[in-house]
Amino acid sequence: MGSQSALEVVTAGLKRLEYRGYDSAGVAVLADGGLAAAKKAGKLVNLEKELVERPLPTGSTGIGHTRWATHGGPTDANAHPHLDNAGRVAVVHNGIIENFAVLRAELAERGHELLSETDTEVVAHLLAEEFSVTADLAEAMRLVCRRLEGAFTLVAVHADEPDVVVGARRNSPLVVGVGEGEAFLASDVAAFIAHTRSAIELGQDQVVELRRGGVTVTGFDGRPGDVRSYHVDWDASAAEKGGYDYFMLKEIAEQPKAVADTLLGRIDVSGSLTLDEVRIPASELREIDKVVIVACGTAFHAGLIAKYAIEHWTRIPCEVELASEFRYRDPILDSRSLVIAISQSGETMDTLMALRHAREQGSRVLAICNTNGSTIPRESDAVLYTHAGPEVAVASTKAFLTQLVACYLVALYLGQVRGTKWGDEICAVIRDLSRISVEVERVLETMEPVRELARSLAEKDTVLFLGRHVGYPVALEGALKLKELAYMHAEGFAAGELKHGPIALIEDDLPVVVVAPSPRGRSVLHDKIVSNIQEIRARGARTIVIAEEGDEAVVPYADHLIRIPATPTLLQPLVATVPLQVFACELATARGNEVDQPRNLAKSVTVE
Repeated sequence: MGSQSALEVVTAGLKRLEYRGYDSAGVAVLADGGLAAAKKAGKLVNLEKELVERPLPTGSTGIGHTRWATHGGPTDANAHPHLDNAGRVAVVHNGIIENFAVLRAELAERGHELLSETDTEVVAHLLAEEFSVTADLAEAMRLVCRRLEGAFTLVAVHADEPDVVVGARRNSPLVVGVGEGEAFLASDVAAFIAHTRSAIELGQDQVVELRRGGVTVTGFDGRPGDVRSYHVDWDASAAEKGGYDYFMLKEIAEQPKAVADTLLGRIDVSGSLTLDEVRIPASELREIDKVVIVACGTAFHAGLIAKYAIEHWTRIPCEVELASEFRYRDPILDSRSLVIAISQSGETMDTLMALRHAREQGSRVLAICNTNGSTIPRESDAVLYTHAGPEVAVASTKAFLTQLVACYLVALYLGQVRGTKWGDEICAVIRDLSRISVEVERVLETMEPVRELARSLAEKDTVLFLGRHVGYPVALEGALKLKELAYMHAEGFAAGELKHGPIALIEDDLPVVVVAPSPRGRSVLHDKIVSNIQEIRARGARTIVIAEEGDEAVVPYADHLIRIPATPTLLQPLVATVPLQVFACELATARGNEVDQPRNLAKSVTVE
């Protein structure tokens, strides 16, 4: 809000955020005592065309949004902003409101007519109700936020307060830009960097009010809020990346939040685990006698880890297959087979064709995907969205970790339906998972030695990776990242296969990364991997060991030791993978490679 044309400022800001990925866009402007809005599915160009054909009035206060669909597909009706029935309040929202179904039902009972499938629309109606009592949009926002559960950034305007913009933040980014006679709210400083470099970082559970007289920040409880002011010294390009040199670095840093977001809203009021969309009767899931996972690349490695969890928690046999090979071997499938298709984009052609083949055989299909409304979820019988947010870098990082979390949730869901896991057992695993985001954050804070190690190996030609149990797919993923980014020869092996051939590759000073299982959870495997480390070190290898805190048995045999937090065995990949991502990214940088767009690779492989 300020003196400029709000519509021009907002649409320009949305263009600066296009890199984040989105599937619809919309704007709302306060003018002439009223509120006018426009929104369209698809890219910003669709919205711009709409604004040419049906111009909005000129005003100096406005909001806009590019949506990454979560609740409801990418349609005009589901696009933001959302209005109340009187058209006096407009709201935009990032995140997920977990208790929206309960709130929606309450609003319907009070006569409100909701026009979309979104969780966001309930906020517009709740704000309208509270404003009718308080006549103060900031106070209305505080009252509403105290009723909301989940992670959210909310920004709202009201036609009765034409010079006010109000925002709220819980577990989702929101920054304030302070200019001369104008102020901005955005999820990213890139949106307003053309207008001001003076910014305020909001804290958790805070409401911010922009008026012509300045910026006021309070907690949800109404008390004055503590904030941090700072000067943005990045250029526009760096601002898109949050100040990081590469999108991949930004996405690695976003992993704690992405993991937490994937877990949001998964336990209902009765304590039962829920997925996003399930069109498979529980009676059918109880009859499933085989699970088959199909995926490609990094998603395939997530599937390999999922196999351990599914078989351990449900006692159902599980196969994991490269989607590109699946339908060509005439797989044995029937109505009692459940096929799980994993894809970040939801458009991976090999995975889509495998899914279609499975459905032709009468099997049910469950999709794990990051992109609402994409083809794979649309053609599946059940969907679990990872809610990782857009991933721009070609080499997958946060998508992989959130796919792992989603796989664990699917395994627990099957255990719940089939009665192989008690409710308290499921809740215990969910509690362990909910702590993982903090542990990933701890790993990220200790990565400087890993970066130094990577830089020292920039001239090497080969790196080998070894792992056992769930550490084996982690080794495969570590090798894949190094291939993708550093263009090096890198191979991942099951450590027990060393003597069956790969040990012939060991030579003096060859870097070998070893993922050590927990000595607590799998002590027999841990003893064996210590023996493997001794074998390769005796033959001259430079040993780089990833081991949990407190594991002292590996210390004498590790030339480089990378510590990770102690976690339950099945969940260890969530923390063990992170150093390998950082390692590959730093090594690629040291070799002068393009990190975000490696040669010959595409983000979404849409051909077979």
